[in-house]
Amino acid sequence: MMRPSVAFSIDERFRKVSYAELRQVTNDFSPSNLIGQGSYGFVYRGMLDGNQPVAVKVLNLKRKGAFKSFLAECEALRNIRHRNLVNIITVCSSIDFTGAEFKALVYDLMQNGSLEQWLHLGVNQHDMPKLNLNQRLDIAIDVASAIEYLHHHCQTSIVHGDLKPSNVLLDHDMVAQVCDFGLARFLHGSTNLDVSQCQASSSNLKGTIGYVAPEYGLGGTSSLQGDVYSFGILLLEMFTGIRPTDVMFKDGWTLHEFVKTTQHKSLVQILEPSLLSMERIDNGQISDADMVRFEESIADIMRIGVLCSMKLPNERMDMMNALSELCAIKDKFLKRGM
Repeated sequence: MMRPSVAFSIDERFRKVSYAELRQVTNDFSPSNLIGQGSYGFVYRGMLDGNQPVAVKVLNLKRKGAFKSFLAECEALRNIRHRNLVNIITVCSSIDFTGAEFKALVYDLMQNGSLEQWLHLGVNQHDMPKLNLNQRLDIAIDVASAIEYLHHHCQTSIVHGDLKPSNVLLDHDMVAQVCDFGLARFLHGSTNLDVSQCQASSSNLKGTIGYVAPEYGLGGTSSLQGDVYSFGILLLEMFTGIRPTDVMFKDGWTLHEFVKTTQHKSLVQILEPSLLSMERIDNGQISDADMVRFEESIADIMRIGVLCSMKLPNERMDMMNALSELCAIKDKFLKRGM
C-alpha cells in the first residue's frame, strides 16, 4: 500500500540531505556513533558539512507504527519554535543502497546528553558531577516552559505524549530542550495531517510506563492533562532521584503517593542524597534560618510535582500555573542567595 507523503515542503524550509550523506557523516551508521535508541529507531552522532554536530534519528520502518511516528514528528516540528524544544535541521525521506525505504530526522546535537543520563547513568558512563539544586530547578523550568508553550501558545494546542527524562536533552550551557514528538497530537487536528490518528495507531499505551497518565491505561485519549501528569512525575524524579518504575512501587504504591505521604514529615529525607551534601545539609554547615528556607523551597517544588501528578485529570495543576510557581521559587532562591 502506498504510504502518504510527508506533509510539508522540505525543499523550501530545510537544506537537502541524502541517504548517502547521512551514511557518510555517521561513518556508515557506526555503532561507535550510536548515542541513543528509542521505540522506533536509533540516534547517531554525526558532523554535517564538516563542522556542524548533529544527531541523526534513523527510523526502523520494520517496527509497527514507526512511519506514522515519523509523520507525527515532522508535522509537530514544522509548527513549533522555542528555545526549550529541540531544533530540527532537516529531514531525509529516501531509499538506502539496498533499495529499502529510508527515513531520518536530523537535529542539533545536544552536547550534554539527556537528563536521564545525568540523573541515573552518568554521561558517557563516566563519573559525572551530580546536578545541584539550582541546576535541577532551571531544567524543570525549561521543561515546563516547553510544555506550556505547546499547550497554550501554539496556533493549535499540541500534546507531547511522551515526556520523560530521556526525552529531555541538555545543550552545552545545560539548557534543557524537549525532544521526540513521535507521539505528538494536535488537539483539534491539522489541515495537513491528522496527527491524532498517527498517534493512536502507533502505540496502544500512548506513552511510557511510569510516566503515562492513569487514564490512558483505561482508554482515555491524549490530553494536556496527560502531559501535566508526566511532568509532575518527572519533577518528583528529578528531586528524589527515584524512578517511577522503581521496584518499591507496586500494588498501587507510586512515586506520587510516596512523596505525597512524606509531605506530612520531612521531605528532606527523600531528596536525592547528593543534594543534601551540595547544600551542606548532611553535615550541619547550614544555619537554622537557611535550613528552614531550604525546606520551604523543597516543599514548594514537591507540592507542584504532586499537584501535577494527581490521579484525576481535573485535579491537576495546569502548565501555566506550574511554570509560574516554579519561576517564583527560583526568584526566592536568587533573592536569598541560595
